[in-house]
Amino acid sequence: MTMDLIGASSYVWHWKHVVVHHTYTNLTGHDADIELGFLGRLTPHQKRFRFHRWQHFYLWPLYGANIIKWHLYDDFRDVILGRIGSQRMPRPKRWELVSFISAKALFFIMAFVIPLLVHRLWVVFLFYGVTVFVTGVVVSVVFQVAHCVEEAEFPLPREGSGSVENAWAIHQVETTVDFARGSKIESWLLGGLNFQIEHHLFPRVCHVNYPAISKLVEQTCREFGVRYREHRSFRAGLASHFRWLRRMGAPATPA
Repeated sequence: MTMDLIGASSYVWHWKHVVVHHTYTNLTGHDADIELGFLGRLTPHQKRFRFHRWQHFYLWPLYGANIIKWHLYDDFRDVILGRIGSQRMPRPKRWELVSFISAKALFFIMAFVIPLLVHRLWVVFLFYGVTVFVTGVVVSVVFQVAHCVEEAEFPLPREGSGSVENAWAIHQVETTVDFARGSKIESWLLGGLNFQIEHHLFPRVCHVNYPAISKLVEQTCREFGVRYREHRSFRAGLASHFRWLRRMGAPATPA
């Protein structure tokens, strides 16, 4: 519930991330984490607009606005609609609804009401803006480097059956990319999210075990012919994401 303390509903997060994203990873029209609306094109199956040719430049600062939108709009929209993208989400009831409203109220009190008692309005909004902007960039980039890069797959469900070609575990490996596995500092700073493949396969295992698990996962993938991909550094992942954005924004990108 520390999610609630920083302004994001833990109830919605469970459904959006734990259920939807971890089930429908990189599936266009199903995984809400790869949907930016008309602002950006992250997969070859999304509609392209002419201004997307510049998205590898303009999306980076927009990532910073992600948290503000999350705080003030996304959670409320998802609860009211009972839907996350194309996936249904049960609306919170009784104590879940009380917890949702109370947590949002507590956050707004801590973020705005209490600071306004001792600081001017512009100071409060300036520091809120800077804080959430930095957070938005970090959260968005860490996700994009793991999923929206040249090495990740973006499969589509089969027509008619609606099922994907690979089994769940193989799908998770091929739609996800690790980065900076050899950096203990980055592993500590990111809570193990640089081992994104292992995070998707074993989300309930403590992340301090991911370095050891990753070697077993990589070896098993090689034995069974499953593509296991990683970037040696965070910088390499950023470069791949930049190139992917440029490729998705270019005209006549084949699906």
